[in-house]
Amino acid sequence: MPEISVDVHIGRSVTEVYDFLSDARNLELWFSGVDTVAESQGPVGPGVAHAYRFPGRHRDHLIQCVAYVPGEHLVFRGDRMWNPLGAQTPVYSFTLSPRRRGTLLRLTVQCRLVGALALLAPVVSMAWRRDLPRDVRRLGERLGAPHCHVIDAPRRIRLPVPPLTAAPPTPKPGPAWPAVPPAPALAPAVPPSPQVRPEPRPAAVPAAQERATRPAA
Repeated sequence: MPEISVDVHIGRSVTEVYDFLSDARNLELWFSGVDTVAESQGPVGPGVAHAYRFPGRHRDHLIQCVAYVPGEHLVFRGDRMWNPLGAQTPVYSFTLSPRRRGTLLRLTVQCRLVGALALLAPVVSMAWRRDLPRDVRRLGERLGAPHCHVIDAPRRIRLPVPPLTAAPPTPKPGPAWPAVPPAPALAPAVPPSPQVRPEPRPAAVPAAQERATRPAA
């Protein structure tokens, strides 16, 4: 849904600006979103519906003030208009606030698009962004304030989003193995003691020989 706003400072009081805007028949005098408004035999003012013709259309539709706060706010809504690509419903909003030397007026246009017309939203926004500054200047001329100052409406600011840093992968828990007890401390190795070999015994001497060798007493 395209939504375009423009602010303008008009050197007239809030009461004068509100009284002029609240009469839907005055829209055709300055607003590019309204081609003609039929004269009404009934009362005029907030809440009254008027037959009007949207630019480029060959049949009449209704436009009505659907919300208003005296001296502060006005909302006009047109009938839903169909075509082979879908439908559109225009909504025009006026917000007024007093200033020391006049009135600050914010004009907001919303166009509700249905069907394939939603694909043309950028084109519709571009057209309104081009036409609204000229419209509010014509409004100032109609109110006798030709030197109105057009102020760019605040735009929606999108803060930059820092890139997401990849978090380190979380290790998956493995199977719970039983705890292994620590190995017992080993005693220090003792070097083996040297083996003492017994001295070899002399060979046995035969008894006869032993007796022969003995000296005689």
